[in-house]
Amino acid sequence: MDLGIKDKVALVTGGSAGLGLAAAKSLAREGCHVCVSARNPQRLADAVVELQEYGTTVHGILADVEDPAAAERVVAETRGVLGPVDILVANAGGPPPGRFTEVDLADWDVAVQRNLLGTVRMIRAVLPDMCERGWGRIVTITSRSAREAIDGLALSNATRSAVAGVVRTLARDVGAKGVLINNVLPGPVDTDRLRSLAGGEEGLRAYAGEVPLGRVGRPEEVGDVIAFLASERASFVTGTSILVDGGASRVIA
Repeated sequence: MDLGIKDKVALVTGGSAGLGLAAAKSLAREGCHVCVSARNPQRLADAVVELQEYGTTVHGILADVEDPAAAERVVAETRGVLGPVDILVANAGGPPPGRFTEVDLADWDVAVQRNLLGTVRMIRAVLPDMCERGWGRIVTITSRSAREAIDGLALSNATRSAVAGVVRTLARDVGAKGVLINNVLPGPVDTDRLRSLAGGEEGLRAYAGEVPLGRVGRPEEVGDVIAFLASERASFVTGTSILVDGGASRVIA
């Protein structure tokens, strides 16, 4: 299926590993010119090399979404190298695990800066160009914890659901301007984050046991959903939070 996004400019934050890199690969495979930003210089360099194998233009920017000045800088550099951003995939590493009584206010500050305000700032930075041109796609990567609270992930439950609220609100404001925004809620997917939470192969098997499909997800399975939401084919989809969890979530709505 031709997704109709060849030569679009895509910016993926947290794009050097995990679901961010998977999204960048799916977009590069569709012919997008891709800019990835990340905090780790070696991982960023490695990701750029991997993405260049798809034969499209790739650029890497060293940046931390927790930095309030990063969003404007990253978007300006992307515009200067590749052109205005057509597609934003807003992604950042998950906050530390812990129950409400176990995390302190410093942990809350980090989670809010990284997982909520980092996303808000990136959206604000790309939105004017998208609205002016009458076309744009924004996809946020959060977690199924935005839909169903997960024990031991108090920070994720709060910040991820806040991002879902931003998505639903903004979709109504900018839809008529040709800008669509959606939220992807991954379940257990085989990433460094999940392996850290699982604490080993036995824990990973336990996660797989909670999934009706009998396995954890592959990063590319999330990346391909993101590429679809960023495409012309998803032209009547906005304001949604889409679970990509192999059926693990028990919520109905």
